Amino acid sequence: MTGAAIEANGLGMTYGRKRGWALRDCSFRLPTGRICALVGPNGAGKSTLLSLAAGLLRPAEGSVRVLGSTPAEARPRIAYVSQDKPLYPQLTVADTLWAGAQLNPASWDRAAADRIAGVLPQDAKVRTLSGGQRTRLALALALGKRPELMLLDEPMADLDPLARHQLMGVLMAEAAEHGTTIVMSSHILTELEGACDYLLLVDGGRVRLGGESDDIVAAHSVLTGQARDLAPHTVVESRTTGRQLTALVRREGPVDDTAWDVKEPSLEELLLAHLRSPEAPALLTPSAHAREEVATA
Repeated sequence: MTGAAIEANGLGMTYGRKRGWALRDCSFRLPTGRICALVGPNGAGKSTLLSLAAGLLRPAEGSVRVLGSTPAEARPRIAYVSQDKPLYPQLTVADTLWAGAQLNPASWDRAAADRIAGVLPQDAKVRTLSGGQRTRLALALALGKRPELMLLDEPMADLDPLARHQLMGVLMAEAAEHGTTIVMSSHILTELEGACDYLLLVDGGRVRLGGESDDIVAAHSVLTGQARDLAPHTVVESRTTGRQLTALVRREGPVDDTAWDVKEPSLEELLLAHLRSPEAPALLTPSAHAREEVATA
């Protein structure tokens, strides 16, 4: 196994009795060097998980390790971009980038920052920038820090499709060239499908799917036919139209292709089915199991 970028064991976070648990008994392992899609419905705990990994929150129970250390100890090696992208409104773009360089003198990469922020008007104050421009500036600060781990909470929500495509390309090149681990939450599932090689689906405060995207997709099939017996496979979701049954299943052995028309689901199709079926059992590939879980398996 490679080293872990994030490893959680029994992680839990509550915001009080009325609001309940944002995360509960959350355990997973994210290897380094992966581009990870963090997905789930609103209120599932995605932002809370990123804030815990960034060291901005302290867990109510369990533990989280980041790059082999506590989040506080790993902070110089982490870049975190939150949904609201807080920046100093009175500073100009140039001043903001200068501040980033001063705060990270040992690691600052101006060329990397300029690849994202170079198109912005350098003398414009942050408060005059559009939402998409502020996103560019926040991502430029994160990338210029040259982090080992980037935590991005809905980073592309303010961008038009072309800008999203361009910035996603920059992030992919960064990960490939420097081995940077990227964790990115997003509601745009089709955008993540071609970019991310690792998946964490968080729902109900727990990780329900975790591991290599290709392996998780390959473990499932969409079966269509007139048969009704789906044993021994685990049914995630099924529907009947007339005499025809269509089911997304997690395969538990070979599929009888004489009784079923079999196809592989898309990642979006798979995620939506699991979100519609919260009772479906969790699936974590071997690399996604926390070490304590592996030791007791």
